[in-house]
Amino acid sequence: MPSIVQTLKGIKAFVMLLLDENGNLKPVWELSDSLLDSRAFQLAVASMKTIPEVADILAERYIAPTHDLEALLQYPPDSLGYTYASHMKQLSFKTLEPEMKSNSDSSYIENRWRQTHDIWHIITGFNTSEIGEIGLQAFYLAQLQLPLASLLIANALISVSLWRPQFLSPLLMAISQGWNMGNKAKPLIAQKWEHFWEKPVVLLRAELNVQPVNFCEFALISV
Repeated sequence: MPSIVQTLKGIKAFVMLLLDENGNLKPVWELSDSLLDSRAFQLAVASMKTIPEVADILAERYIAPTHDLEALLQYPPDSLGYTYASHMKQLSFKTLEPEMKSNSDSSYIENRWRQTHDIWHIITGFNTSEIGEIGLQAFYLAQLQLPLASLLIANALISVSLWRPQFLSPLLMAISQGWNMGNKAKPLIAQKWEHFWEKPVVLLRAELNVQPVNFCEFALISV
């Protein structure tokens, strides 16, 4: 169970995130870290372990080496590797290194979703606008039941309802789409993406039963 200190840190991070207008990711990581030992995370892990392919990757604790974006740009333009690397380059994003040892199921899941977060963007079609990010969190929630996803969605709903109600409808649409997509898709956390760099994104989506949203659907919406 999380300590009182962890809980207070999580509450502080939630409030900071609610008030932040600059897209600062630090409160997200602090909120996420505060939930690692939570009962909700334990229940999420137990649920994931009922899916054989997820149980297998949890037992293996597969973590790939740092993604070499320059090398991935050598793959065909329609491939996962090229699409992912060009996405990262275009947005000036850096690959995320594991920040903790994967010495438990929860720490492994935390490391793996952080390492592959932008690949999930590619597969689902959700862009990196604030609404697109929350749509992806709804996808995470359907697939993984992680408490961070539900709290980020709750935070976004509170923020929009209080200060930017004109964006409530598109936000709810993104949440609905992400949730429905996540329930229909095969488990993305079980995928060893690094084995599929050469595969066309279209083929991967079909194999994983993902019907992506229009990648530009939320491009003009910034909350």
